[in-house]
Formats: sequence, structure tokens, C-alpha cells
Amino acid sequence: MAGTVSRILRRLFREEPGTAESMPASTRLIVGLGNPGVEYADTRHNIGFVVADRLAKRCRISFDTHKHNAVFGEGSWRGRSLAVAKPTTFMNRSGSAVVPLMRRYKLTPAEILIIVDDIHLALGDIRLRAGGGSGGHNGIEDIAERAGSDAFPRLRMGIGKGFGRGGQSDYVLSPFDNEELPMVEDTVTWAVDAALTFVTDGIETAMNRFNRKTSAD
Repeated sequence: MAGTVSRILRRLFREEPGTAESMPASTRLIVGLGNPGVEYADTRHNIGFVVADRLAKRCRISFDTHKHNAVFGEGSWRGRSLAVAKPTTFMNRSGSAVVPLMRRYKLTPAEILIIVDDIHLALGDIRLRAGGGSGGHNGIEDIAERAGSDAFPRLRMGIGKGFGRGGQSDYVLSPFDNEELPMVEDTVTWAVDAALTFVTDGIETAMNRFNRKTSAD
């Protein structure tokens, strides 16, 4: 009898686990972009996946759901609900994961944060913005096109500019150099803190606290 009453109460308050309704209206979605496959795991282009993994670990979230062209999990941070996701598509089709996840959680573009690499920023720099153009990033461009809006927050992580003319593709798909790894580690931690501030306090506060430029140029 007690079990039946409990199930009825969960339905009434929409607390059944594993459903979109179980996540309060204040839910935020954090999506790290990258390419699937072990051959891309340690590349500069996949820094968004690295941040997503570290963020999930900090919040004790497991990527235990495989759906909507993504792996994702749900949890909370300081009383605010969030979901963390990594698309299982290639970078240039990221929107085919992000848009279904937005629908699942009934979110507006302003309630998601996309984490991406940026070849225009020096290693160690991060830049949060509330929206805007793609900056030539295929993942951001695909999300904006499929969502019909570019008014979604994004966290761009500098991956360095060490490539010559025509060498961009090889550069972004290369691993970080050993001497760069301490800076990468520091920047990933900084980015996780920024993403969690977005969850609790919003994009404006996150921008004010965490936008940083480590280089002199």
C-alpha cells in the first residue's frame, strides 16, 4: 500500500526519475562539443568534451543516457538542476544533438551553455558570450542553424594559434604539447567553475568573473 501511495505522489509532483518532467524549470543544459572516437580523444578540437567530463565528475553526474545523438546525465549543483551532454555526432552536426536535448528539457536557447575550442584565442584564454555569430566554428554554426537562433551562451576555450597557412585542420586535430598541459589543466578547471557559475548565477555573472586573457597580444 505504501509503495502504491508513493508512486501516485511521484506522478502528481512529476518526480518520476529519467523523465524531462523530473527536472525543474530552472534546469540548465551544458554541452561540450567534440568529435567521437578514440582517435580524436586528446585533440585540441575536443577540449569541450574534456570540460564536460570534468564538470560531470565535479557534480557526480554519469553519462548514463544514450539518446538524441548524445550521451548525457542529470544532477544538481548548489540546489540548481543541470544536465551535461556530449554529442555523439561529429562536430559539424552538433545541432542534431543540442536541439533535441533542448526539447527534452523544454529549454530556451538562453538556458543552455555550449563549450567549444577557439583557434582565435591563445591557450589559457576563455571567453563567455551570451550569443552572437559562429566565429567560423562549425559546431556553433550548426547549432544556430538547426535551433533557428544564435542567442545561446557559449564558452570559447583558447587552444593556441600555432599553425601556418593552410595548417588549421591538422592543428586542431593534433594533441596538446607536453609543455602546454599544465596550462590546459588550469584552463579546464577555470572553465568548469565558469560553467557552474552560469548554472547558479547566469551568463552575465559568469562573463564578469571568468572571461580572461592570459596573453599579451
